[in-house]
Amino acid sequence: MPLHERELPNCSGSNSVCACSPPPIARTTPKAVTTPTKRGFLQDLIAMATSLGLAGSARAALPGDPAFQPPRRPGMEGKRFGMLVDMRKCIGCQACTVSCSVENQPPIGQFRTTVLQYEIDQAGDTAAAMVSLPRLCNHCDEPPCVPVCPVQATFQRTDGIVLVDNERCVGCGYCVQACPYDARFINHETQTADKCTFCEHRLEAGLLPACVESCVGGARVIGDLNDAHSEINQRIKAHKDEIKVLKPGMKTQPHVFYIGLPDAFVNGVDGQATVRLVVHS
Repeated sequence: MPLHERELPNCSGSNSVCACSPPPIARTTPKAVTTPTKRGFLQDLIAMATSLGLAGSARAALPGDPAFQPPRRPGMEGKRFGMLVDMRKCIGCQACTVSCSVENQPPIGQFRTTVLQYEIDQAGDTAAAMVSLPRLCNHCDEPPCVPVCPVQATFQRTDGIVLVDNERCVGCGYCVQACPYDARFINHETQTADKCTFCEHRLEAGLLPACVESCVGGARVIGDLNDAHSEINQRIKAHKDEIKVLKPGMKTQPHVFYIGLPDAFVNGVDGQATVRLVVHS
């Protein structure tokens, strides 16, 4: 087939872009690339919330403010559980520690309750006094571990018991750091937060927590603080001038009460000590 030469249109003098010309190249001025910062991210987040009408009435909530704590979840209706520890009756036998481990199966070397031995130096040449201090989650009325949880895995029930939803927990450790009583830890096996639960599964079945049931000296008592005739309320009433809690200045309103707690321990115990700690009174 013979080839015929095709004449191209004359584009000279035309203001329009003709088909024979290559498409124009878009030119843009390069912009500086900025690395996103945490502050910038938060500002963008606040701006987004404001645009959606979410931040219009936002304000900082402080402990004691009703907005500080998330709503409580259902518990045993009408009850508020607390524990009383009579240190005059504790002999440091560790039966509570062992029974708790048997009941709740934490990893070896991790404990939901402990009884640590402390020495208190006496004046003069008197021998140091030995003190056994049982410690566990205080199931506070203003638990600082609850509002810091980013996924609401840590929560409080209406009966005051503070629990951890292991299905939701991401193991970030915020609650561990927030607890002023060092009552929480990250479980080595589940990689989630772990703590004393007052053995709520036993309470719901009408049984005592393992630590209370196994205490040979009867040093631990648990009960309903809303029941004026409960044993715990009767003992608190009988020893009202001797009742103390750990770190009252933290404003957490702890619900583990002590009889016979030396003043040196009220604000002087930080975290889980080693087997023995010297406290200068």
